[in-house]
Amino acid sequence: MANSLSTAATPDNVAGTATKRGVLNSSDLNLLGLFGTSGDMQALVRMPGGRVKTVKPGNRLARSRILSIDADGVVLQKGSTTTRIKMPEG
Repeated sequence: MANSLSTAATPDNVAGTATKRGVLNSSDLNLLGLFGTSGDMQALVRMPGGRVKTVKPGNRLARSRILSIDADGVVLQKGSTTTRIKMPEG
Protein backbone atom coordinates (compact mmCIF):
# COMPACT_ATOMS: atom_id res chain seq x y z
CA MET A 1 0.00 0.00 0.00
CA ALA A 2 1.54 3.29 -1.05
CA ASN A 3 1.40 6.47 0.99
CA SER A 4 0.20 9.52 -0.83
CA LEU A 5 1.42 12.89 0.37
CA SER A 6 -0.55 16.00 -0.41
CA THR A 7 1.32 18.71 -2.26
CA ALA A 8 -1.37 21.30 -1.57
CA ALA A 9 -0.26 24.58 -0.04
CA THR A 10 -0.70 25.09 3.69
CA PRO A 11 -3.86 27.12 4.37
CA ASP A 12 -3.14 30.64 5.64
CA ASN A 13 -4.95 30.10 8.94
CA VAL A 14 -2.89 26.96 9.66
CA ALA A 15 0.41 28.61 8.73
CA GLY A 16 -0.49 31.65 10.84
CA THR A 17 -1.21 29.49 13.87
CA ALA A 18 1.88 27.33 13.43
CA THR A 19 4.35 30.15 12.82
CA LYS A 20 4.87 33.55 14.36
CA ARG A 21 7.18 36.14 12.83
CA GLY A 22 9.77 37.70 15.09
CA VAL A 23 9.63 35.04 17.83
CA LEU A 24 13.11 33.65 17.15
CA ASN A 25 16.15 35.91 17.14
CA SER A 26 18.34 34.62 14.32
CA SER A 27 21.53 35.80 16.07
CA ASP A 28 20.79 33.85 19.29
CA LEU A 29 20.62 30.22 20.31
CA ASN A 30 16.93 29.19 20.21
CA LEU A 31 15.19 26.23 21.81
CA LEU A 32 12.83 24.62 19.30
CA GLY A 33 11.68 21.53 21.19
CA LEU A 34 12.15 19.14 24.10
CA PHE A 35 11.63 15.39 23.94
CA GLY A 36 12.43 12.10 25.61
CA THR A 37 11.74 10.56 28.97
CA SER A 38 12.31 12.47 32.20
CA GLY A 39 15.57 10.58 32.74
CA ASP A 40 16.80 11.01 29.17
CA MET A 41 15.63 14.41 27.90
CA GLN A 42 17.01 15.85 24.67
CA ALA A 43 16.50 19.20 23.00
CA LEU A 44 16.24 20.50 19.47
CA VAL A 45 18.04 23.83 19.17
CA ARG A 46 18.65 26.33 16.40
CA MET A 47 22.17 27.69 16.36
CA PRO A 48 22.83 31.40 15.67
CA GLY A 49 23.84 30.56 12.09
CA GLY A 50 20.60 28.68 11.42
CA ARG A 51 21.85 25.12 11.84
CA VAL A 52 19.50 22.84 13.84
CA LYS A 53 20.96 20.26 16.26
CA THR A 54 19.69 17.64 18.68
CA VAL A 55 21.57 17.86 21.99
CA LYS A 56 21.66 16.19 25.39
CA PRO A 57 23.27 16.94 28.77
CA GLY A 58 27.06 16.97 28.59
CA ASN A 59 27.17 18.19 24.98
CA ARG A 60 29.04 21.39 24.14
CA LEU A 61 27.06 24.03 22.34
CA ALA A 62 27.94 27.58 21.30
CA ARG A 63 30.94 27.77 23.68
CA SER A 64 28.75 26.46 26.50
CA ARG A 65 28.19 23.07 28.11
CA ILE A 66 24.70 21.67 28.56
CA LEU A 67 24.25 20.97 32.28
CA SER A 68 20.69 19.67 32.15
CA ILE A 69 17.50 19.45 30.13
CA ASP A 70 14.07 19.27 31.72
CA ALA A 71 10.47 20.11 30.88
CA ASP A 72 11.20 23.81 31.52
CA GLY A 73 14.16 24.15 29.14
CA VAL A 74 17.91 23.76 28.81
CA VAL A 75 20.48 24.86 31.39
CA LEU A 76 23.80 26.00 29.91
CA GLN A 77 27.09 26.85 31.59
CA LYS A 78 29.60 29.22 30.03
CA GLY A 79 32.54 29.86 32.33
CA SER A 80 31.09 30.64 35.74
CA THR A 81 27.74 31.77 34.31
CA THR A 82 24.71 29.48 34.22
CA THR A 83 21.70 30.36 32.06
CA ARG A 84 18.44 28.68 31.10
CA ILE A 85 16.89 28.89 27.66
CA LYS A 86 13.16 28.23 27.40
CA MET A 87 10.76 27.56 24.59
CA PRO A 88 9.87 30.80 22.79
CA GLU A 89 6.48 32.25 23.60
CA GLY A 90 4.18 33.59 21.00
